[in-house]
Amino acid sequence: MNDTATTSGDIMAADNAEQREQVIFLLTKAYWMEIETVMSYIANSVNPDGVRAQEIRESLAQDIQEELGHAQQFAERIKELYGVVPGSLDFSAEQDYLQPPGEQVDIVHVIKGVIEAESGAIEHYSRIIEETDGIDPVTQDMVIAILRDEQGHKRLFEGFLREYEAEGLA
Repeated sequence: MNDTATTSGDIMAADNAEQREQVIFLLTKAYWMEIETVMSYIANSVNPDGVRAQEIRESLAQDIQEELGHAQQFAERIKELYGVVPGSLDFSAEQDYLQPPGEQVDIVHVIKGVIEAESGAIEHYSRIIEETDGIDPVTQDMVIAILRDEQGHKRLFEGFLREYEAEGLA
């Protein structure tokens, strides 16, 4: 058996440095997506007003810890793959759809922003799963578990949106 055959499925092998760098790049983007989502979820779990806002606020408050946990998992995996977890100076905000609405009673804006954020995460994490197939099962398994969480969040907020739509409020 030659060395290539024994190391081809190991992301940690020297032969796979280029693929490992690509995985680190994708994980770093995922890390920043989660960090940005945490910031927006904090704002959107505090700012909304009104009786109808309470369930959305509570749901987002619970999601903050889960999303932060995802960011921590991505950070740990970046380090394990010989990468460096970036500091705050490397952060660049992208989630304009999750910014607090102009009117604090605009719960539909918040719900739609969460759905868009979760959809973006699902798309990106699906790409990571594809990119790691056959080369990095550890990262792939981790991201599959995180993907399930994001799909659950999206589904919950789609239900909230359907309720608002059924009542003519969206």
